[in-house]
Amino acid sequence: MVLYFTGTGNSRYIAQELAELCSDELVSINRHMRQRKLDPYNAQYAFQSDLPFVVVCPTYCWHVPEVLEDFLRECRFVGSSDLYFVLTCGSGTGQAASHAKELCRELDMHFMGLSSILMPENYISLFHAPDADEAVGIIRAAKPQLENISLQIRSGHQIRDSYAGPGMPAFLYRLFYKLFVTDKKFYVKDSCIGCSACAKLCPMVNISMKDGHPVWQGHCTQCQACIAVCPVDAIEFGRRAKGKRRYYLFADGRQKFPKERPLSSSSQS
Repeated sequence: MVLYFTGTGNSRYIAQELAELCSDELVSINRHMRQRKLDPYNAQYAFQSDLPFVVVCPTYCWHVPEVLEDFLRECRFVGSSDLYFVLTCGSGTGQAASHAKELCRELDMHFMGLSSILMPENYISLFHAPDADEAVGIIRAAKPQLENISLQIRSGHQIRDSYAGPGMPAFLYRLFYKLFVTDKKFYVKDSCIGCSACAKLCPMVNISMKDGHPVWQGHCTQCQACIAVCPVDAIEFGRRAKGKRRYYLFADGRQKFPKERPLSSSSQS
């Protein structure tokens, strides 16, 4: 079973491709996160698979995202006890593998390794997203590595991280979360059309619509989904995102604007 958490679509795309290569089931963690917040009594907390479990997610500050760790701690895994991690990243993953291994101990799962795949930068609160053509090249370059990872998983072998590094000391990691993982600087411009795409997509159910405009409620994980998916680029994050290209990869491999070239991919989300 391939479970994915995604903000701007990179990890969903990788999970879709991986599930297809492994002939495995694809599960959206985002959907289950939203359900747990909106209707916790009817939410799903147990997942069953005879094949290994594979978690695909973005890299947050050289770690598996904290919200995803919390989600997994509330889950029960039935059938296989093997757990793989595949992380998408803009440049590297630091010591994410060692943290994922510790998480597996908590979950009483067998850590089968962590591998990472370079995808287009999407954290526009700090960095710049590539243009459409460059993004297409980065995504296509991930194919051979994806095929190799799927082969290792199908064979029951451990996987390893090609982009591991020194990571970040624990105190800096905590400081980063305190200073940067916030929604306090999000605001909406007058060009907002009130479509509520941001509210519907937020995995944290952190955005409500008031008088036709989004309002953030203080439980943000900085996944960048809201600012990236807005069809009229009406959402800003202080001054950091102004003038920057918004990057969002849809389930069919199409980037945000229809004029930009599609990629072949499965259509499940």
